[in-house]
Amino acid sequence: MLAVVLVTAGTRCGGAHERAEPDRAAGPAALAPASPAPPDADGNGTDDDSRGGGGPGGGGPGGGGPDGGSSAGSGPHSGRSASPRPTAPPSLPPSSPSPPSSPPAPLPRSRATTLRIPSLGITAPVIGVGLDADRQLGTPPADKPGLVGWYEDGPAPGESGTAVAVGHRDTRAGAAVFAALGQVEPGRHIEVRRADGRTAVYTVDKVRVFDRDRFPDKEVYGTARRPELRVITCGGLYTHRTGYSSNVVVFAHLTSTK
Repeated sequence: MLAVVLVTAGTRCGGAHERAEPDRAAGPAALAPASPAPPDADGNGTDDDSRGGGGPGGGGPGGGGPDGGSSAGSGPHSGRSASPRPTAPPSLPPSSPSPPSSPPAPLPRSRATTLRIPSLGITAPVIGVGLDADRQLGTPPADKPGLVGWYEDGPAPGESGTAVAVGHRDTRAGAAVFAALGQVEPGRHIEVRRADGRTAVYTVDKVRVFDRDRFPDKEVYGTARRPELRVITCGGLYTHRTGYSSNVVVFAHLTSTK
């Protein structure tokens, strides 16, 4: 359960508007029902109707060719007998659709230690972040641009609910850990290793860029019944006066554990 804001104080991502305070982590009994997620597409079986190709019949009594019959008027054995046509094989029964895979069971609580996005070549250590005095979510220190922040009062990796990870796109020193975050494609994996040695594997559902002044809190931070993840960094245009104009948000859900 989570409703937070990406805070950008002290970084080039400055100027985020104030949003609702995030909910604290809670057990499954405290989770409110979520809006139903779009169902996964199930492949439907197709009917295969294989038909055998009929071979040409053999030459009749008057057929030509070296083995054909003699000229008209010869006896009945002067030509080759006709070859039987092959019969078509029986139609195959309709294939059954593959049964949908069961979602993985949520994991017990254990803090995040490393976040990987293999398709982008990102492997980063994770630190816990919380709320500042203004009840806004903190970020990793600007002088450590390679770190990812995990909201530690929200769900842990693999727990039910909406977990949030944040990181810088860049700092005054140059590119940071999530410089390429907006390039991740749906279907790619985000792997989060935990302190207990297990790994929560999330699959990217979509990537969105939201204007900072019209940020959809409910869509991004709304309560989820299944384990989900939001990975957030800065995006859009940058000015020295206002910082970045938008936020890049990656939406993902848990698809396996290891």
